[in-house]
Amino acid sequence: MTVYVIADIRVTDNGWIPDYAASVHELVHKHGGKYLSRSGNVKTLEGKLLDSTFIALLEFPSAEAVQAFATDPKYAPYAAARQAGSESRLQLIDDTDVAGTIPYLPKG
Repeated sequence: MTVYVIADIRVTDNGWIPDYAASVHELVHKHGGKYLSRSGNVKTLEGKLLDSTFIALLEFPSAEAVQAFATDPKYAPYAAARQAGSESRLQLIDDTDVAGTIPYLPKG
């Protein structure tokens, strides 16, 4: 089942960004994932402003693929650098419709 990772990041120290941006996408691809967006053009349309520097949206073939990516030893130093230089919220969602009323999505 296709899953998505939503990474909501508020950068507190820019030092980690160049290496992360240049290298992590290869690790994402290694585990079957791809970036759908990695943008700093964040505009709050409704609700409380979250003060995000950027949001990334990634697609993976399964939750297991995300777990393999997240626990890949080659990703560990990049994750540690991101965690030290940002406030990050990563969320995993699947491709289902909780209400079950959208015909092209599996019922959740």
